[in-house]
Amino acid sequence: MDRRNSLKGLVMMPLVAVPTWARSAPQEAQSANVPIDDYRKVKIRKVKAFITAPQHIELIVVKVETDQPGLYGIGCATFRQRATTVASAVNDYLDDFCRGKDVNNIEDIWQTAYVSSYWRNGPVLNNALSGLDQALWDIKGKIAGLPVYQLLGGKCRFAVDTYTHASGQSPEAVLENVQKYQEQGFRNIRIQLGGYGSTHLSQEPAYKKYQFGQGDDNTVDAQAYISGTLKMFAKVREKAGAQVELLHDIHERLQPMEAIDLIKRLEQYRPFFVEDPFSPENMGWFELLRKQTSVPIAMGELFNSPHEWLDPMSKRWFDFIRIHISQIGGITPAMKVARLGEWYNVRTAWHGPGDVSPVGHAANAHIDLAVWNFGIQEAPRFNDALIEVFPGAPTVKDGFMFVNEAPGLGVDFNEALAKKYPAPKYNYNWTQLRKNDGTPVRP
Repeated sequence: MDRRNSLKGLVMMPLVAVPTWARSAPQEAQSANVPIDDYRKVKIRKVKAFITAPQHIELIVVKVETDQPGLYGIGCATFRQRATTVASAVNDYLDDFCRGKDVNNIEDIWQTAYVSSYWRNGPVLNNALSGLDQALWDIKGKIAGLPVYQLLGGKCRFAVDTYTHASGQSPEAVLENVQKYQEQGFRNIRIQLGGYGSTHLSQEPAYKKYQFGQGDDNTVDAQAYISGTLKMFAKVREKAGAQVELLHDIHERLQPMEAIDLIKRLEQYRPFFVEDPFSPENMGWFELLRKQTSVPIAMGELFNSPHEWLDPMSKRWFDFIRIHISQIGGITPAMKVARLGEWYNVRTAWHGPGDVSPVGHAANAHIDLAVWNFGIQEAPRFNDALIEVFPGAPTVKDGFMFVNEAPGLGVDFNEALAKKYPAPKYNYNWTQLRKNDGTPVRP
């Protein structure tokens, strides 16, 4: 076979030969092992969304089927707060829009789908677009016979360094959990005194006495939260030692000056970063914060649009860009954000909570492996049911995340099993937070 003149030959080799990746890939993730006559002629046949909740959290998965039998891709479109709306955007609009398009032209499909609704940069449409985009990268890896990180430039590191979460109702309980995770090999641990804002420290609020709001609304007492957080850091740093990296998430629960005060007082405990000190509506406060403290700052979990991160990153207002990859539209825009950050020494710290599917965590990790300015990654936690529905999911060992080395993103999706786990009725409680007088607090 003359490989100098035959693109067809180059494509056929990893697909019809016994692939080396098959030794480590689960059988369910081997859908790439199909012969393709000409990769330039592979077309999209169908795009469809699924909602499943094996871990009791709504996950949205997008499957892109091609006109080649056995060749498909999957992507994450999880926006649990509006799950059915995202699924509708995929099934009612993107499916029709994408049919017959060339699967190879990811950038073109992304750009045209991005403007197909005219109005753009909202979380519903961006998540729908992300599911499509990640699935197309999955297909491209399968056609090439390579993991996606190889298509993004190859590895910059052997695995992805992660952090995990340690919380508790008291500083002593937090410390106990920190030490447990240290024994498991974690070097980076986020510490929280109870839920975001330490709501358990608040006294019975006045608004409930006057029957304002809902009975199960949460309440935040800013000063109790600040005091408790300082005590927690002091206890953990003293007992857990200087080697462990400590992270914390304010989660926009404080007024800007309160957040600045807390961060300045945390300097003595050397946080790895403090996350989301301000809401996206208060971006202008970052300039003042940067002048007040040397504590590294992470921001971006609620970002949807380039208008929200372009200027702050270019001004170096924060140290870690912490976007939710499906929230901005998938791997294609996330790589552009990472490349932008490289020029301004802003590192990546992609959002990776329970409301990211295993394929979404794989997308995070493939980018993490390939970009030079990787910072840290929120570690996933998968129960047995989730691993069964998503064979080939990333794994965590000694605090590092490893991806499946199968072509594409390395994760498959079992549609039949997914149906066993319907989405629960969404619980709004965690977003419903108030001050003592009943004023809503933005998460």
